[in-house]
Amino acid sequence: MTKTILEPAREIPVIHETEVLVVGSGPGGLAAALAAARAGVAVTLLDRFGCFGGNITTVGVEGFAWYRHEQTVEAGGIGWEFEDRAKSMGAAVPESQSLSYELDSEGFKLVADKLVEEAGIHPMLHRAFVAPIREGSRVTGVIVESKAGREAVLAKRVIDATGDADIAHMMGAPTVKTPVEEMQAASVMFHIAGVDKQKFIEGVKADPQTYADWSTGEWQVETSGKEDEMYSPFLAKPFGQAIRDGVIPAHLNTIGGTWGAVHDSGEMTYMNLVHLAGIDGTDPDSMTQGEIEGRKQAMLAIKALNAYTPGCEAARLRNFGMTIGIRDTRKIDAHHIITEDETRNQGRFDDSIGIYPEFIDGYGVLILPTTGRYMQIPYRAMLPKGVEGLLVTGRAIGGDRIAHAATRNMACCAVAGQGAGIAAALSVKSDCALEAVDITALQAELKRQGVRIE
Repeated sequence: MTKTILEPAREIPVIHETEVLVVGSGPGGLAAALAAARAGVAVTLLDRFGCFGGNITTVGVEGFAWYRHEQTVEAGGIGWEFEDRAKSMGAAVPESQSLSYELDSEGFKLVADKLVEEAGIHPMLHRAFVAPIREGSRVTGVIVESKAGREAVLAKRVIDATGDADIAHMMGAPTVKTPVEEMQAASVMFHIAGVDKQKFIEGVKADPQTYADWSTGEWQVETSGKEDEMYSPFLAKPFGQAIRDGVIPAHLNTIGGTWGAVHDSGEMTYMNLVHLAGIDGTDPDSMTQGEIEGRKQAMLAIKALNAYTPGCEAARLRNFGMTIGIRDTRKIDAHHIITEDETRNQGRFDDSIGIYPEFIDGYGVLILPTTGRYMQIPYRAMLPKGVEGLLVTGRAIGGDRIAHAATRNMACCAVAGQGAGIAAALSVKSDCALEAVDITALQAELKRQGVRIE
């Protein structure tokens, strides 16, 4: 039996009130806050870290749209704006395997700051969400904790962009959590310095890798066939050789993956080489183990690159991401659950809030959007059951296994987030329930904000 203590009742000061409160500032939350503010309501954006951007900035996932090719069709909107603003502020470089720009994880902190300031959003960093404030089944704000102690923030509408549907879950909304043994691997991202760019690129050209090479060693990846001969910035051979030579322990056969960009300065960024199975992103003890083990594996990966990869002989660690990257935990049991069939076969919905190209990446499936095919994202996938005043956006929207392998990706989170932000704003302005938002008005404002919905 777990030992417990009784916490005495206490009065918590209400430090802020707003019309729309967004909790979590990753691609989904940041897009939601910007969209809501641009739709004309007072918006507050809350995050537990000291910067906005979530996966982009705190984890270090710089490949925002690495799936993009000549025939890819996308929603536009705030997701495109992230890239455009980053380029204009010197915080992006061409991505190595696509027609997109890689977002600099440090520079994007400044990009996000500027976007938030321009939109007139009230920023609240360094405050961790700990509990919802409720009136019956309605969420009316959140309790936060920080160096300032326990505080309350009240709101007319709340958007849960925590990534794990934390607010919805605590409010009692039904959620589905992937069994830990089936969760997509977590990653500790890192960046290195000291690379001889010319020598490294010459080595890549001498032995180019393709997406077919992803099906080596520990992984077997299902493709549609068209991906198999396409170039991929994939690294596996150095780590296989390192295992054979005893440089890496034999059981660490999941070290391997992609690199992002090589800079003239000798930096190589967005090293997506560490994949940790069995890490539960809703369990802090599990994440603690993942952080420590991930850093160990990253250093072994660098050691292997030093020994077996041309141009990396003098490579050294530059930095880790601020936190472990989680791909998979809870999803809401939404009013619509996006299905595998809808994901693979261009699902169409009357309540579309944007489109997303035919890009699936997860659970051993990789399909790239090279033929112009796309699905629509339905508004109902962000509506939790049994809770009023709350939308859930980002990777926790309703979807089955293969749908999640698509919608979890950052660019799709931005599409969903923009729709959520506008819906929350319209709900406030028309004083109606979120499930009663006028879809025609929602789609009209999305179009005004530059989003393609069909």
